[in-house]
Amino acid sequence: MSTCTHETMRNHHGTGLFTQLSDTFHTWRDRVRQRRELARWTDRDLHDVGLSWSDIVNEAEKPFWRA
Repeated sequence: MSTCTHETMRNHHGTGLFTQLSDTFHTWRDRVRQRRELARWTDRDLHDVGLSWSDIVNEAEKPFWRA
């Protein structure tokens, strides 16, 4: 008896252009959200994770397409 799993049902013809674009836009949106959140951290939050305000400024000022 055979079973179908998610892996066996995967399309092996490569990723389409639409999927690649969608993934890229999702990544960019996540970066914007994460950088905005990071900019709202308090001094205590920064101290807890070992970051300085200069680290935050450097990260927050990056354009969304840069990792």
